[in-house]
Amino acid sequence: MTQLSMRFSLAPDLQGRPVLAARTDGRYVVVQAQANDAPALEAVQRACFPDLSESELATERHFLSHQAHFPAGQLAVLDSQSGQVVASSSDFQTRVDFAHYAHPYLEETGDNLFTTHDPQGDWLYGADIGVHPDVRGQGLATLLYGARHDLIRRLNLRGHVAGAMPKGYGAVADTLSIEQYVMEVVRNERADPVLSVQLKRGYGVWGIIPDYLDDESCGNYGVFIVWRNREYRQA
Repeated sequence: MTQLSMRFSLAPDLQGRPVLAARTDGRYVVVQAQANDAPALEAVQRACFPDLSESELATERHFLSHQAHFPAGQLAVLDSQSGQVVASSSDFQTRVDFAHYAHPYLEETGDNLFTTHDPQGDWLYGADIGVHPDVRGQGLATLLYGARHDLIRRLNLRGHVAGAMPKGYGAVADTLSIEQYVMEVVRNERADPVLSVQLKRGYGVWGIIPDYLDDESCGNYGVFIVWRNREYRQA
């Protein structure tokens, strides 16, 4: 259990929901998302990704589909004082062909419905993570990444892959190629609000995905990143 302290009491509307991770002061807790969280999950999504096209935003319908296909991979961060959803992450199992990693987001995620979830897949695919702007900088993304890695270990998966959004690239796309930009971020010569954070969490860059999604802040690019589970046991 990640950053969990037993010195806190849950708000009444959290009773009975297993806590997967928590900030040490108990203010924010990670739980498995439920159907009644879907409207709040959509609200967080819209607040986090104002530049993402409407066709690629996850809505209430999408979050319900995620929960139907792979409930264990759908996480929400709750404020234990108010019970409000303030952050979330969405994942599903997949198989990875590292020789052919480039893919559009909507194709990989089954139009964001997770119909592509493979119960026999040996990798976890990170489709989404978002922290509401009002509560950023309080360690909530760290809680979610820790809970995702815990899930990978419990399921004995090889690791975690994702198409990271290089959110700072759009602002410099006229002067830098995406390859130059990513290399500068990898070398810690430039900070990217998303990719830099993921690299600090142990992810490595495998390649660049053109036309990954429709988001001007990323120049429509994704960066295929990999985190390997060192505790993976070959069957």
